[in-house]
Amino acid sequence: MRKVKVRLQPIVSKINMPTVLKTAVLPGDSIESLFVVTQVGEIFYIRDRVIRTFLDISPQIIKLGISSGGYDERGLLGLAFHPNFYDNGLFYLHFSVVGTQGPGALPGVFESFKPNPCDPKTLNLKWINREIQYDHIDTVEEWILQSNGQLQKRRTILNVRRPFLNHNGVNSLNFSPETGKLVLTTGDGGSGYDPFNLSQNDMEIAGKIIEIDVGKNTFYHPPVVTRFDELPVPIQETLTVIAKGVRNIPGISFQRFYNQYMKYVGIVGQDLVESIFSFVHYIPIPVTQLVQASLMRSELDQEGFINFGWRGWEGAFPTSLIMGCSENPSLDEKTITYFNEAIITSVKRLQPLTSYFHKDPRPNKFGGTALTGVQPYMGNGMPDLTGSVVFTDLARDEGSHPPVRGVLAYTRVQADCKLNDFSVIETDYHFGSQSAYYVSLGTNQDQTKLYLGVYGSTKVTDFNQGSVFEIVQ
Repeated sequence: MRKVKVRLQPIVSKINMPTVLKTAVLPGDSIESLFVVTQVGEIFYIRDRVIRTFLDISPQIIKLGISSGGYDERGLLGLAFHPNFYDNGLFYLHFSVVGTQGPGALPGVFESFKPNPCDPKTLNLKWINREIQYDHIDTVEEWILQSNGQLQKRRTILNVRRPFLNHNGVNSLNFSPETGKLVLTTGDGGSGYDPFNLSQNDMEIAGKIIEIDVGKNTFYHPPVVTRFDELPVPIQETLTVIAKGVRNIPGISFQRFYNQYMKYVGIVGQDLVESIFSFVHYIPIPVTQLVQASLMRSELDQEGFINFGWRGWEGAFPTSLIMGCSENPSLDEKTITYFNEAIITSVKRLQPLTSYFHKDPRPNKFGGTALTGVQPYMGNGMPDLTGSVVFTDLARDEGSHPPVRGVLAYTRVQADCKLNDFSVIETDYHFGSQSAYYVSLGTNQDQTKLYLGVYGSTKVTDFNQGSVFEIVQ
């Protein structure tokens, strides 16, 4: 693939961890503003190079980083503007709620859980006592920018109890230009290796891509749930499920081709590989049908339903446990973790568009850490990237050589549907001795501009170390 070089043009600096970057035209305006969401609960907008506060809900955000040494994957994770935002002022938030901290579904376990393929007790865990054994509650809310300029919450759309601190998704709310519905992308609930196999369970909200008909729902006080069958029927009737088998996910993006849309989804891997998926056609399943099938104990036809394969598959590969070799420290032993799950989902799963490894010996490649953003680019300002799919990784694996640097790369959709290659995008920006984790990737409404969120630390409690750049050539 062609080598591409870009420049990072600074827009704003010294902000908190930027989780969402997207544009919207405010009512009464004629040009787009860039909106920057921070994990701690702030939303800023930038217009004419001036940064202003749009909304600050930091008092409503769960206390971050206290139980995990400063690292956290909760907080303000999603912002989406209604397709008619300019006229109706409606927008939507996804965040982790203050005061909901629990002990976790497996007390004392965070990312340290690893199954033992030889010990069935570690392979068939159940999430029990969910009302008390959980980590926190995530909520999706509808807000309105009123004609007098005041911001007000209108209603709560969903309240979801989450088993662990991590894998809550990020950039988790986006509107589908095909259906006009709000799309919620949510991870498998966290820890490691999806210990309860929530992502493949049709009744579990975790590990799914869900469409919400916000024009249909008039339910203002939804209960706190973990499963679809715990929701009142009027709420079930507003929900359809696009996909399952999600581990963790930095949102969904849509790229228009004539009269249809290509959908792009990045799935964060476990220990082996990060993957980007693409699809055009899909057949969503109404939640009411999922619940009915569960009650009747009948098999639903899932032809055309998207399945990313987790936890049996990590991208294009069966999920593996990676262990060091005592005989040779430079080698790794890889053991298939969930053989039965890999078999069951082998022909049902979607193949990725591209994957990149946590360790890659090939020249001009990189060892990745975690996929943090996937966006199509349709502009002409960077002609070498026009029509491509750009993605970001948190941090290039360069051993213990500080300072840390994130990675910008791109791939393209091939007509033959084979696993495609990718290429690193070189940048000119010199971050000095400061670490630069690439934590988010955003675009404007017509996908002619790309924005990069960078942070100087992985700890949300290390404040004001964030910057936002426009990617230009």
